[in-house]
Amino acid sequence: MSTGKNWKAALLFALAVLLDQVTKIIAVKALEKGSIPIIPGVLQLTCVENRGAAFGIMQNATLFFTIVALAAVELLVYLYLRTPSTRRFLPMRLCFILIAAGAAGNLIDRIMLHYVRDFIYFCLIDFPVFNVADIYVTVCTFGLAFLFIFYYKDEELSFLFPDKKAGAK
Repeated sequence: MSTGKNWKAALLFALAVLLDQVTKIIAVKALEKGSIPIIPGVLQLTCVENRGAAFGIMQNATLFFTIVALAAVELLVYLYLRTPSTRRFLPMRLCFILIAAGAAGNLIDRIMLHYVRDFIYFCLIDFPVFNVADIYVTVCTFGLAFLFIFYYKDEELSFLFPDKKAGAK
C-alpha cells in the first residue's frame, strides 16, 4: 500500500475524531440550560455523562474500556493495512477507519474526563443517549456485517484470515 493512501486514511481518521470532539464540545455548551427538542416527542439533544459502555452497562470501568478501545484501534489498523487497496475493498477500509475513529473519540473522553459525553436522544423509543462516535461504530459495524454477508465472497476475504490448511494435517 502506498504512503499516500495511508496518509489519506490517517487524515480521514483525524477528521472523524475531530468532528466527534467538536460536536461534543458544542453540545455541552449549548445544552448547559437543558435539553433542546429537535422533533418534539421524537428526537432531542440532551447532555449525559456516560461512565459505562453501551446502554450504560459496566459503570466506572474506565481502565477496562481504555484497554478495550486501544486494542480495538490496534486491531482495526492491522486489518486496514492488510486489506487490499483496490476500489472493491474501499467500503471495508472506510468502515475500519470510522470504527477506529469512533473508538478513539470515546477513548479521548474517557481519558480526559473519565466519562463519555453523549447528547443525541430518541425519546420516542427511549433509546439510550449517544454521540457521533457511537454512530460511526454502530453504522460501520452493521456496514461490515452487510459487506461480509452480501458483498464479498469468502475467497475474497482470505487476506483477513490465516490459511487454516497450512500447518493443519
